[in-house]
Amino acid sequence: MGSNGDDRQQRVERVTPYGGTQASKTEQVEQMFDSIAPAYDFMNRAMTLGIDRWWRRVAVRRLKGLQPQHVMDVATGTGDFALQLWRTLRPQHVTGVDLSAGMLAEARRKVAARGLQDVITFEQGDCMALAADDASVDAVTVAFGVRNFEHLAQGYREMARVLRPGGMLCVLELSTPTCRPVRWLYDVYTLHVIPWLGALKSGDSSAYRYLPLSIAAVPQGEEMLALMREAGLRECRCRRLTLGVCSIYTALK
Repeated sequence: MGSNGDDRQQRVERVTPYGGTQASKTEQVEQMFDSIAPAYDFMNRAMTLGIDRWWRRVAVRRLKGLQPQHVMDVATGTGDFALQLWRTLRPQHVTGVDLSAGMLAEARRKVAARGLQDVITFEQGDCMALAADDASVDAVTVAFGVRNFEHLAQGYREMARVLRPGGMLCVLELSTPTCRPVRWLYDVYTLHVIPWLGALKSGDSSAYRYLPLSIAAVPQGEEMLALMREAGLRECRCRRLTLGVCSIYTALK
């Protein structure tokens, strides 16, 4: 990876939920999501005014032509994207992977309530070293998670490793609008309103102050596509949604 890639990587690594502690970004992210797990779904709806549900549906439809039967959902959180994958695609199996035991407990509760625990299963793990064989899954998805990867380039290489040839990677991620009036409203909302709401609901304002910083730090648009190509993926594409507030990135193995 060249100097631009190094800059991208360092930018992502520097943004952490709890600042200059001795813990790594991976450890801080795990701690943060354990802390906010009970409030996570409520905050997602509040932060996006419910539009996150539509974003997930649009992203999952990108996989329809592939008809994947074995899907891995990385940084699965409370399982919303894993459930959307099953509702839309009806694969044989979805495996959700996440660092946070607290988030996975919420995900398992949701799946059990719907009687889907045999087709959607969850495991605690790190995206830097996925517990899956080479070329073993038809599709890998990540919804609102790549900005939390400590080593983004390594995360893409690892997801590419587990994809079978012809398989698809689909990444849904928040992004920064480029239109000035929209950007001004976005900055006010993410920098001031969201941390206030987060502190009220979860008691952890640090987690929600981290959100806009992590969005600004993560590569976007062509920079993100370049990382996918560097991981050996092809036909890398980006689609922006809702005035650029969210982006869908897709690529084939």
